[in-house]
Amino acid sequence: MTPKKTHTIDASGKILGRLSSEIAFLLQGKNFPNYVPYLDNGGEIIVINTSKLKVTGRKNEQKKYYRHSGYPGGLKETVYKDMFSNDPNEVLRRAIYGMLPRNKLRIKMMRRLKLYKYDKE
Repeated sequence: MTPKKTHTIDASGKILGRLSSEIAFLLQGKNFPNYVPYLDNGGEIIVINTSKLKVTGRKNEQKKYYRHSGYPGGLKETVYKDMFSNDPNEVLRRAIYGMLPRNKLRIKMMRRLKLYKYDKE
């Protein structure tokens, strides 16, 4: 078993999708030679400066996030710009969550992800 590593990533100026795919790769432990999909061998990830993330193109106005209350007609949508201004950590968290495998290990991997808006000093 490989010892758990802690990775600190500075998100300032990085593109949302590229950063989240890199983080998902590290959370799964795919950077180790003994990777197997049914074991959780990834390390802990600390991301700072999430408020300085960027997106390309017109995603700022066009990208939408959906949630449903469970009641008929309960579909709510939020534009990326509004969600990012309220909580940039949630934008990155949702992107990483969607890139992880859909099994019981996904929740364990997400617990090892720590997100901070500003540089932790």
